[in-house]
Amino acid sequence: MGYLLAFPVFIVLTMAQIGIVSQFHLLHGTGDLVMIALVAWVLQERGRDASAWIWAVVAGLLVSFVSATPMFVPLIGYLVLTVIVRILRRHVWQTPLLAMFLATMLGTILIQFMYFMVLQLTGTPLPWQESLSLVMLPSVLLNLILVLPVYVVMTDLAHLVYPLEEEA
Repeated sequence: MGYLLAFPVFIVLTMAQIGIVSQFHLLHGTGDLVMIALVAWVLQERGRDASAWIWAVVAGLLVSFVSATPMFVPLIGYLVLTVIVRILRRHVWQTPLLAMFLATMLGTILIQFMYFMVLQLTGTPLPWQESLSLVMLPSVLLNLILVLPVYVVMTDLAHLVYPLEEEA
């Protein structure tokens, strides 16, 4: 069930990101609702580990279709982020909310850096310092604001998809 749920969840989140979240700018940074939802799903203990990879591929492909960047950038970024979150989940297992904040910060920096590098390689001249201060850091702040509501919704979704088995 968790595999099939990735498609409608990320379609709705992608539409919300395009229609709502992208309208809120802090300097030139915007929030990444799809990335935050992916982090929250991978952090869930109830979720199957294989479903995390499916969710990362679905999220990466959907963002690739609506983004102007080359297709491999969001897909590779979300797959690398899934690896990072799974490592964090093993090491910070007692405080998943701390892992959520940390993974969101790292993921935002990773994906924004990947976008920056691809734009540099395609010939777009971007100054590093301005990109960091006007795009990357404001994006981190906006994503950290979105962490709590997205984490709560994804936790509830994980409880619905993978309920705990009660002992008789």
